Amino acid sequence: MLNPDFPFSYDHYLAHPAGLGSVPAQAHGTEVAVIGAGLSGLVAAYELMKMGLKPVIFEPEQIGGRLRTASFPGAPEVTADLGGMRFPVSGRAFYHYVDQMGLASEEFPNPLSGATSSTVIELTGESHYAVTEADLPEFFHEVARAWRASVNDGAAFAQMQEAIRVRDTKTIKEIWNALVPALDEQTFYGFIAASEAFKKAGFGHREAFGQVGFGTGGWDTDFPNSILEILRVVYTDADDGHRSIAGGAQRLPEALWEDAPSGMEHWPEGTSLKSLHAGSPRGGVAKIARAEDGSLEITERWGKTHRFPVVISTCQSWLLSTRINTEESLFAAPMWTAIERSHYMQSSKTFVMVDRPFWKDIDPETGREVMSMTLTDRLNRATYLLDNGPDAPAVILLSYTWNDDALKWLSLSAEERVELMLHSLAQIYPNVDIASHIVGAPITVSWEADPNFMGAFKANLPGHYRYQQRLFTHFDQAELPESQRGIFLAGDDVSWTAGWADGAVTTALNAVWGVVKHLGGSSAPENPGPGELLAEIGPMSLD
Repeated sequence: MLNPDFPFSYDHYLAHPAGLGSVPAQAHGTEVAVIGAGLSGLVAAYELMKMGLKPVIFEPEQIGGRLRTASFPGAPEVTADLGGMRFPVSGRAFYHYVDQMGLASEEFPNPLSGATSSTVIELTGESHYAVTEADLPEFFHEVARAWRASVNDGAAFAQMQEAIRVRDTKTIKEIWNALVPALDEQTFYGFIAASEAFKKAGFGHREAFGQVGFGTGGWDTDFPNSILEILRVVYTDADDGHRSIAGGAQRLPEALWEDAPSGMEHWPEGTSLKSLHAGSPRGGVAKIARAEDGSLEITERWGKTHRFPVVISTCQSWLLSTRINTEESLFAAPMWTAIERSHYMQSSKTFVMVDRPFWKDIDPETGREVMSMTLTDRLNRATYLLDNGPDAPAVILLSYTWNDDALKWLSLSAEERVELMLHSLAQIYPNVDIASHIVGAPITVSWEADPNFMGAFKANLPGHYRYQQRLFTHFDQAELPESQRGIFLAGDDVSWTAGWADGAVTTALNAVWGVVKHLGGSSAPENPGPGELLAEIGPMSLD
């Protein structure tokens, strides 16, 4: 995921034997506040601990953030990933930590992927069964060709992918810096509707593209978003080559919390984030303010206060004005505008556990599997089949929906959601009694209803490039007044690839660089950090 806005090789940076930098010996043991125990907060805290600093993590709920894995009652080994569940192999900074923690991964059963034995696309009441792409009717191939033509003609797709593959930062920036001013105010739908390929194909092809899309399924819920958001995804293969973490995605932040890395500065062998916190993070944050001595004062939900020389905030940026009383003078007015204008996608999932992977049964009349990974224009939109082996209970993600489709479920109970989803699936698979295989209670989530998130992830609207640039580059504080220094933002919504765990990792590394510099430290000369290269290959300015 070598991002075109800032094509810095974070994977090489992480792998370099010189490390990520150091702070002066007199700074060892200095406490650094980290707000949020999601992946970004845990990565930042883990790397700061290795440098001899003492992270103090504040978290109102549980370790993991939106890498949240739930177990079914009575079957703790059967899990469902409520947030992030599939991670592209191009996210190499993310997999640096997956590998370092010794976690196994497996191919995720996306439509028509190698891990999916069959896929059904059902649109306007007509079903199409496919084992491979070649089994689909010509119409869908026309849609795919129109999409490829539109991004090649309008966004230099092939040239950009090749430049990313060989890490040719000069070419990446030349292509991207020409596209940003031309496309910043264009929607995803406006881009494809204006392309010659989709004009020629007609509305029906655009409609099917929205319903079925590419890679993981339909993209019409993204149609109002900036086309730049979509290009960042497809240039970097973020929507392809997905894998899941065996045992659930939450295992990664939990592993970072418990791991005791060797060779740390200052801390003795066996030290972990968990041991530094006596087993539990601090509580949720209610207030952030500048103290009279110039330090940053954090007030917990129940009134306890702490002072720190530096703070990293990894919570979703809206929370800095809605859930946390953040002193306005800590950020300039344009930064507050960028924070407030963040646009979050709604997202809903509903899972059921079933007695076995019955969908692999073969229908004697058709010779096909009785049920498949399903893409549809019905309420469910996307149904995934998650197999734990022939002799173990399996899981069906009955519905994975976004934005307006997710809001349709918001007021319904878990049981009501399941009933409606089963009704829709019965129209596609009239001879399959899915309900007879369900075991126990369903698990469901609507991220927009969680007060600590208020949405699944950010997705920029047209015209939001300036806001994103402010958020992303905030970690380099050399030009800021003293009153605005020392508080750093991180998290996937600060990154250029919101919604992808790799962005949570890379912005955490940006914040670590900022903290090190703020405390008088520096990068190793042979391994320059993101701040050293920001001016050279960083995001362009539109002003």
